[in-house]
Parts: sequence; C-alpha cells; structure tokens
Amino acid sequence: MEAKLSRGWHLLAAGSLIGLFVLCVGWELWWAPVRPGGSLLALKALPLLFALRGVLKGSLYTLQWTAMLSLLYLMEGVVRAWSDLSTVSAALAGVEIVLSLGLYLGAVLYVRPAKRAAKQAVTRAARHG
Repeated sequence: MEAKLSRGWHLLAAGSLIGLFVLCVGWELWWAPVRPGGSLLALKALPLLFALRGVLKGSLYTLQWTAMLSLLYLMEGVVRAWSDLSTVSAALAGVEIVLSLGLYLGAVLYVRPAKRAAKQAVTRAARHG
C-alpha cells in the first residue's frame, strides 16, 4: 500500500513539473506574453528543466530542492493572479498556482518516508553506539 502511495506522490511531482515547464514556456512565448511576440521571461522555465531528470528518476536530493524551487513559482503565480490585468494571464497564473502546489506536495510527500527512515536509523545508531 505504501509503495503505491509513494508512486502516486512521485507521479504527482513529475507530472506537475512537466506541466509547470510547459505552462511557463507557453505562457511567456505564445498564450499571454508580457510583450507581444514573446519575452525572455520564458527563461524562468530553465531551472525546471535542470530538475527534470532527477525528478523522473525519483532522486530524493533532486526532489528536495525542487520542492523548495516550486515555492518561487507559487509566489509568482499568486502575484500575477492578483495583479495581471489580462484575464488570460490571470487564469494561467491560477494554473501555475495549482501546478506548483502539486509539485511541492508530491515532492515532499514522496521524500517524507525516506527522511523518516533515515532519522530512525540515526536514532538507532545513537542508542547502540
């Protein structure tokens, strides 16, 4: 049961990461760019690309720092949902909020059992050491 749950969290994190990457690029180049014709703001998707391989492999280290990275995208989504005048851009910001929360929760909840096991191992070693 726990393995299925863990796999679900991993899939949520990976799917949200891919969705967030596509959203960031599409938003800033085609759907509702800051400047007509696209903008260099699409480069905000680059850090997500660096995380892709590790997240897909289920690397605990990568998932940990990607969870923290997702909070930057959450902040951007909240600010732009609140302040963008374009309804399309505000709607895309809402999607960014959902995807970044999905990435954060999926990553944190996937890593959680491994962190708990490591903490227990340290506790056991301290008792027997």
